[in-house]
Amino acid sequence: MQSTELIRQFLHERVGTQPDQVVDAALLADLGVDSLMLAELMFEAEDRLGISIDSNVTVPKTVGDMVRLIDNLRAAKAAQS
Repeated sequence: MQSTELIRQFLHERVGTQPDQVVDAALLADLGVDSLMLAELMFEAEDRLGISIDSNVTVPKTVGDMVRLIDNLRAAKAAQS
C-alpha cells in the first residue's frame, strides 16, 4: 500500500475527508487531524506497513510531511533487510 493511499483511506474513514483533498500541500490540521488523530494515524501506519515511528520525530504538518516520514521509514526498513 502506498503511503498517500493509507492516509487518504484513514482520513476518509475517520472524518469523511474526500480523497482529492489529500494532497501533499494540505495541512493535516485543515483536514481535521488533531494531535490524537495524528497519533492514531501513526499507529495505523506502523501496524499496516510494519514500520516503527520514533516518538522523537518532528511532527508532520502536511500530508507531504507524513508521506515523506512514512516513505523514509519504509526505505530504511527495506535497506536493513
